[in-house]
Amino acid sequence: MSVRICGVDEAGKGAVMGPLVIAGVLTDDEERLRSLNVRDSKTLSKRRREELFERIKEICEIKVVEIPAEELDERMREKTINEILLESYIEILSEMTPEVAYVDSVDVREERFGGRLSEALKCRIISKHRADSIYPPVSAASITAKVIRDRRIEEIKRELGFDIGSGYPADPKTREFLERWFREHREPPPHVRTSWKTVKRFLRGSSLF
Repeated sequence: MSVRICGVDEAGKGAVMGPLVIAGVLTDDEERLRSLNVRDSKTLSKRRREELFERIKEICEIKVVEIPAEELDERMREKTINEILLESYIEILSEMTPEVAYVDSVDVREERFGGRLSEALKCRIISKHRADSIYPPVSAASITAKVIRDRRIEEIKRELGFDIGSGYPADPKTREFLERWFREHREPPPHVRTSWKTVKRFLRGSSLF
């Protein structure tokens, strides 16, 4: 008898630009998903992620929640990013109704995160750090979230007319773009998370990084 299994993961939690993307991937044939040789998205090339994403869509049900930078700033006035992620995980799993859910814990205490999910859901929850490198459904969710976020970053690049890099503060291209934009405009560009400490420092007149 097949079991409905779902993996959930996010992309963009630590980014300073672009959306936070949370993806759920549901399957009742884990072996078929495993046969794709899905792995943690960070270990794959962009091209390979795109190829796997197309295959994942063919054999799995997918649910994606995207939170743009502006909405994330608004919600973070009252909640932490981990609370926002918890809500998104619950939204995805409530809609997909798996029997078992593997999730990449966003809390330093994985059992606490799993417990909070269990309080809101009826399925069995397995919450682990680095779940994307352990469980194929979470690997597939990691790939899905990363591909969707990368596509949004490409759209932002075209909109702004600049190469903004990956949108993460450690990326030299992202840092160079933000320094230049703030220097020329004295205000944050679109799609920047102004609630982030790196941006707040610059708005107070300090160095951005």
